[in-house]
Amino acid sequence: MYLKNLSLLNYKNIRTAEFNFDQKINCLVGNNGVGKTNVLDSIYHLSFGKSYFNPITSQNINHDADFFVVDGEFEKNEQNEKILVSVKKGQKKIIKRNNKAYEKVSDHIGFIPTVIISPADRDLIIEGSETRRKFMDGVISQSDQVYLTKLLQYTKQISQRNSLLKYFAANNKFERDTLEVYNIQISSLGQELFEKRKEFLKEFIPIFNKRYADITNNKEEVDIQYKSKLFENSLSNLLEENLQKDMALQYTSVGTHKDDLSFEIEGHPIKKFGSQGQQKSFLIALKLAQFDFIKKVSKVNPILLLDDIFDKLDENRVAHIVALVATDELGQIFLSDTHADRTEKVVKSSNQSYKIFKL
Repeated sequence: MYLKNLSLLNYKNIRTAEFNFDQKINCLVGNNGVGKTNVLDSIYHLSFGKSYFNPITSQNINHDADFFVVDGEFEKNEQNEKILVSVKKGQKKIIKRNNKAYEKVSDHIGFIPTVIISPADRDLIIEGSETRRKFMDGVISQSDQVYLTKLLQYTKQISQRNSLLKYFAANNKFERDTLEVYNIQISSLGQELFEKRKEFLKEFIPIFNKRYADITNNKEEVDIQYKSKLFENSLSNLLEENLQKDMALQYTSVGTHKDDLSFEIEGHPIKKFGSQGQQKSFLIALKLAQFDFIKKVSKVNPILLLDDIFDKLDENRVAHIVALVATDELGQIFLSDTHADRTEKVVKSSNQSYKIFKL
């Protein structure tokens, strides 16, 4: 699978642009602020129906316009697939595949498998549990529509339970039967999500460990630990045990929406004990493992977006990743950089076809 061409209109700081891409390697070079990352983000937008960097859709529209259009033509399984995302201020986002609009954005997730590696990934280490949960859920959802549906249902039920708790507090009343309806649904859905996450990590962690070993030449041991209260108790029991707390807080304090991943190096949290270089290697390995997992499940080489990759890795490491294209381990790559000469030197060494776009 690869992206053949891309057309942008009023997307972020890009008023209008068109690109015809190489099947293998595409380099976007230019000074900071010219829109290299925005081009990569527009490709991500075609895959996920949202921006990687700013999920507030209206803020991705150019300041001088009231709409944007991102239009891409892919080749997948020897067929042309035209994907279009358009947004007008004050109106619902439209995503079309071959001129037919999706009823739900979630129906499109996973159709164009894509992985992005960006300096913003550091949030996975330094931010709270929500960021790491979103990463895990995102990887699973790209290859499992049932999981995505259950996750959306669970999130909706939690939101409604929270609204009910607020209603109880505002009106000084309590209706156990009404609350129990939500508890039953949340317990069932939450248990299914928990089991699926365990199953996923059992397969994902060995892939990640191998990638980290390859990047660092087996320098140290790393691990990912799944943190969930559901290891100790059922969700229905947890909801009952925490009822008084939830009533006081006016939100649901336990459940799979509170799960976390602990990123560790030599048995310690990498956030506290990992050097900057170790953290960078950890994140690259995490994203390449995401690539491997999605490729294995979908039987398609995901598109790989490398945003400002030289900020993360030295030339030799970047060359190592780019060389994977030659072995067919990776498919189509897009990378951005501020130095055209450095970029060309690295991609030339891969002996693969490439295009350089100077923005």
